[in-house]
Amino acid sequence: MSAPHVFDAAIGLQAQADGTFTGQTSPAYANMIGPFGGITAAQVLNAVLQHPDRLGEPVALTVNFAGPVADGPFTIRPRAARTNRSTQHWTVELLQGDEVLVTATVFTAVRRETWAGHEMRMPQVPRPQDAPITPRHGVEWLQRYEMRFLEGHIPSKWDGAERDDSLTRLWVRDHPPRPLDYPALTGLADIFFPRIWLRRAKFVPIGTVSMTVYYHADAAQLAATGDGHLLVQAQGQGFGGGYFDHAGQLWNERGTLLATTHQVVYYKE
Repeated sequence: MSAPHVFDAAIGLQAQADGTFTGQTSPAYANMIGPFGGITAAQVLNAVLQHPDRLGEPVALTVNFAGPVADGPFTIRPRAARTNRSTQHWTVELLQGDEVLVTATVFTAVRRETWAGHEMRMPQVPRPQDAPITPRHGVEWLQRYEMRFLEGHIPSKWDGAERDDSLTRLWVRDHPPRPLDYPALTGLADIFFPRIWLRRAKFVPIGTVSMTVYYHADAAQLAATGDGHLLVQAQGQGFGGGYFDHAGQLWNERGTLLATTHQVVYYKE
């Protein structure tokens, strides 16, 4: 029997008799301090997906990083706050000891056949096979993704030169490749470098405060994506007062809009 994919090992949880789940941070997804936020968000979502009372598929996830997650074990406490005929609202907490470090809400629903028409369309870009793999250096979690940057890579020099915008665009997938599902899509929604670094080419301390993912694809569309690349892009919107936000989009190679994402990030000067 083959070993599980490194991502599956990282998000693996053990159900407890009291309705909570226990897990462990993964060295494979280590960041500068603590774990990569995308893997924490995926673990939180996975607790809801694994819950026996869960109804439907994820439509929206918001994760608030209230404090730094330390390397080691944690407990996730999901609770169905309200269940309707076809929708469900979850509140989730991630704890280490008695300390709540992450709070989250998850909205799930039974999707219905309706009219569909996305206004946010995939831009015209080179195909992934025509874009070289970008060398991955630095923190460990970067090694878990195959990235092919098209524009907006991290600055090569920290010279304080300001840019007019912070648009980043790249092809990306798990490394090694893995069939796409909702937890993996959640992790991929957090692979963007801080927009303040691109705007100013200045290395300043940052920390994501809140991350939201809206899932536009159903499970069948994710399955059809397989282990192919996603075209992802993000751009900052407002900067000031020690916080900035960004908005991002994720498409598969067929041009299907799979998810959109928003973040609010703290920065210090």
